[in-house]
Amino acid sequence: MRSKRAPVRKILADPKYNNITIGKFINYIMQRGKKTVAQKVVYDMLDHISKVSKRDPLEMFDQALNNVTPVLEVKSRRIGGANYQIPIEVRGSRKMTLAVRWIIAAAKGRKGKSISIRLAEELLAAADNQGEAIKKKEDVHRMAEANRAFAHFAR
Repeated sequence: MRSKRAPVRKILADPKYNNITIGKFINYIMQRGKKTVAQKVVYDMLDHISKVSKRDPLEMFDQALNNVTPVLEVKSRRIGGANYQIPIEVRGSRKMTLAVRWIIAAAKGRKGKSISIRLAEELLAAADNQGEAIKKKEDVHRMAEANRAFAHFAR
């Protein structure tokens, strides 16, 4: 086990929009340390969103993230020889992590087009409370609601 807590690193804002959430999203998209490729993907995605929706892409991005952000999740816990799915509230930092992870996974699950267009379509769907990422959030909430009887096991 770790002797002390890992320090929280300060994430730099992205260069184009000077937005920290976009900077974090770029870091999630990035693979093998290729940040410029990830930036191009995200900026193309935002351009596609502005073309299709005729609205501010940052506003649409924030709306989609807020819609996908979970409130509850279930955590497995072993008590007395049985495993229980215990519903717990999601902490602030983990909320965004889960939302971004679900959006990226849903976009990768789509077929055909480039990743920037798939991400844009998934974000537009999430902004309208539709799409795979919203479905994933609802599934997690449904699981937490179904296991509400075990909430007293949470400490």
